[in-house]
Order: sequence, then structure tokens, then C-alpha cells
Amino acid sequence: MTQRNNDPPPLRDQLCYAIYTAGIAVQRAYKPLLDELGLTYPQYLVLNVLWAQDEQSVVSIADQLALESSTLTPLLKRLETAGHLRRTRNQNNERQVLVALTDQGRALQHRAGCLSDALLAASTQTPAELAALNKDVRRLRDAIYSQIGGWDAPA
Repeated sequence: MTQRNNDPPPLRDQLCYAIYTAGIAVQRAYKPLLDELGLTYPQYLVLNVLWAQDEQSVVSIADQLALESSTLTPLLKRLETAGHLRRTRNQNNERQVLVALTDQGRALQHRAGCLSDALLAASTQTPAELAALNKDVRRLRDAIYSQIGGWDAPA
């Protein structure tokens, strides 16, 4: 079968599909462990941002995760209800909401380390191979965003 110049390549040959389904595979590898922690994958990402730097604004967290603040707010509410974080108004700027970990949220960091082990085992890759892949994917992501705008990758 001949492909026309404007026809997309078969799905299996599209990089976007490979990255998309790889992301789903990673989330599925994490799911049993996240279930034990009582977290969803997006909640885990929020906690990762706070584990790296506690007490941040909602806007800062949303920026780092390439999310809209309105998308993040329900995640934060659920994490607060579960006792993992607290949200407070910034005393210097009432419009700004600050998010900080509770002791319970900080304690989850040590329990969540097993996710990296699960990914390493499920991937059948070496740590060096996964690190190289991570670097390549981040470089691709950053190159695309540098051309289309809309997101500044976290440092």
C-alpha cells in the first residue's frame, strides 16, 4: 500500500503514540504501589513537586506540571482531605494560595521510593539506560516547547 504525502504514518510509527503509550505503561506499573499509598498518579506528581520544595503557590506547582491552576485545584483538595498537605492564603497577597506538606505528606516521600524500583524492574532496562532515555525525552520535550511556547520546563 502506498502512502500519500499528506497521509499520517501508521500509528505504530508515530513518535507521539510511542511516548503516549509509554506514559500509560509507566502509570500502570506504578498503579499497584500508588494504590497502596492511597494516591493517584497526578497526586503523586503534585507531591513530588512539594517534596523537592515545600510551600509553593498553586501557580508555581501548576507551572511545573504544565497544568492549569483550575485542573490542579481538585487534586489539591483531595490531597488536603487525605491529610497530605494544607492550603493557606498568602498573608501578603490574599489572591495567592500557598500549598505545604503536612508531616503525613512528608512521610509518604520515603514510602514512594519503591516506584522507581518498580519501573526499573518492569522496564528490564539498566539504571543508566533509563537515565539516558529520560535525558533524551526531556531534551525532545524542551526543544518542542522552545518552538511552540506555552511552558517553561522546571530546572
